[in-house]
Amino acid sequence: MFTRRTIALGLCAFALAALCVRLGFWQWHRMEDKKIEQALIERHLGGDPVPVTSILRPGQPVAEEDEWTRVTATGHFDAAKQVTVKFTTREGRSGADVVTPLRMENGRVLLVNRGWMATENTNARPMNIPAPPAGRVTVEGWLRPDNDADENAVVPVDGQVRAIASRGLREHIGRELLPGFVNLQEPQDTALSPEPRPHVSHYLNLFYALQWWFFAGLAFIGPFWFTRTPDGVRGPPQP
Repeated sequence: MFTRRTIALGLCAFALAALCVRLGFWQWHRMEDKKIEQALIERHLGGDPVPVTSILRPGQPVAEEDEWTRVTATGHFDAAKQVTVKFTTREGRSGADVVTPLRMENGRVLLVNRGWMATENTNARPMNIPAPPAGRVTVEGWLRPDNDADENAVVPVDGQVRAIASRGLREHIGRELLPGFVNLQEPQDTALSPEPRPHVSHYLNLFYALQWWFFAGLAFIGPFWFTRTPDGVRGPPQP
């Protein structure tokens, strides 16, 4: 027999189960999005490199579909204007990325993340920054968009930033920059570690989706659990 209590518990269980199902599908869609993102990365990194000027235009941000494209550029590194990205860790070790502007032969300037170096875990700028190659050089790497961090993170202070964005380095370098930056892969500096190949894992989202759907099942079991009569125990006598 349905009572007000069982009806209320049933409605609460239905609402909770519906919420859990919705959260499960949200995690499932997140998983699908990450699989698509990883497929895009693999397609770009598996393709042939293209000139960076065929993709980038001054004043226009890096398009989402162009991120991770293998690109090339030729010019001269400007070591006097390079900066480091502080508090960058690798496998639990403290360090910094070294970002050096490349003055291209067409007069444009491209930011190049030359790689990572181990440093002390302090706020001080590292003193032993490896110098970039001298003379004319052709670089190859992965195209990345500007970080959308606020100005405090992307404008250099004492030659350091906390995130890479061309808008923050424009005044420091003194020229208009191409948007985004390149994670250098070739030529590699033995004193710097290149950016590792990216991998977007989706398995955790799959686990979360299954977990939420499991909770939805538990929500329906709840009303029966709380309203059940234990075996061998009779309820109060009926008038």
